[in-house]
Amino acid sequence: MPGVRAALALCLLLALAPASCGGDSSAPPQRTSTAAPRAAAMAEVDRLSLRRQVGEVLVLAFAGTTAPPYVTHALREGRASGAILFGGNVEGPAQLRALTGALQRASGRRALVMTDQEGGDFKIVRWAAPHVRQSEQTTPARAAAQARAAARDLRAAGVNVTLAPVADVGRPGSALAARTFPGGPERVAAAVRAAVAAYRAGGVAATAKHFPGMGAAAANTDDAPTTMPLTAGDLVPFRAAIAARVPLIMAAHATYPNVDRRRIASQSPALLRGLLRERLAFRGAVITDSIEADAVLRRSSVETAAQRSLLAGADLVLMTGDGSFRPVSRAFLRRARSDPAFRTRLREAAARVLALKRELGLRSPAAR
Repeated sequence: MPGVRAALALCLLLALAPASCGGDSSAPPQRTSTAAPRAAAMAEVDRLSLRRQVGEVLVLAFAGTTAPPYVTHALREGRASGAILFGGNVEGPAQLRALTGALQRASGRRALVMTDQEGGDFKIVRWAAPHVRQSEQTTPARAAAQARAAARDLRAAGVNVTLAPVADVGRPGSALAARTFPGGPERVAAAVRAAVAAYRAGGVAATAKHFPGMGAAAANTDDAPTTMPLTAGDLVPFRAAIAARVPLIMAAHATYPNVDRRRIASQSPALLRGLLRERLAFRGAVITDSIEADAVLRRSSVETAAQRSLLAGADLVLMTGDGSFRPVSRAFLRRARSDPAFRTRLREAAARVLALKRELGLRSPAAR
């Protein structure tokens, strides 16, 4: 019984409903969330066609240093919210500015352009800050200085979303230990808070990841399924990020059996709706980690995984494979046309994305 008592204690600590501890809570909520999108964003969504609402929740990837025609067409038609850039997309400062400029022109200045820019070896824009990895940013002041420099460099390159900082509380020998701020929960939280505030001041949207915490992960979910217990300490940096008004939180693909035995976090209503939205009162946008991660694809197809994540409470589906966009887009549109609950969740998610874009100074979509 000790394992059962520990699981129940954590459920009480997190103030989740009993169904959160392994029950089936996959249906969309029937009441208004305490962190529902603002009315203005909902009204903006209602002016969009269903196809364009689908587009607002999808982030695509592509190969090469110039945008292929299908990417520019998708952005022009509002069938994608933006793009994530990887190493193969980035050659040098002038090329990157030309690429991000082309993405914005195609979208009508409405595109989220994001990249992984944690620092040290874990960054895509090689010449941009942070110039040291998070594990070497030993004080909040240093974390803030690196984030300020990164915001300046990324904005100059045309990138408006960084998939950083890592808000996990690292453990010695864990898969992500080299990527986390040093120290325990409170020390990590102070660095996360400082970095988020600096990115906000610099006009770049920060992303706290990987909710609800992967500091104890034995493997990266990109490479293998990962299971670990959720502790109260794991949540401390995410609380700090939310207090600093972080605009994005990335959902992990790990499993936390003491909260949800069956679902990975990115597909868990207990974690995304029950904990992140209701208990932690996060009002920003939830983005999945790569929907092509091994921990995801061992459970289902990309199309099925993307739908599960949206229904669980994710607002942006991050596709990192250049072949995923069309099948996911088509699956979402089919589901939205036939399933009122999915359509309701899609509307809410798209509104949160539009609110994020407004915060970044991007243009509102044309009504169609």
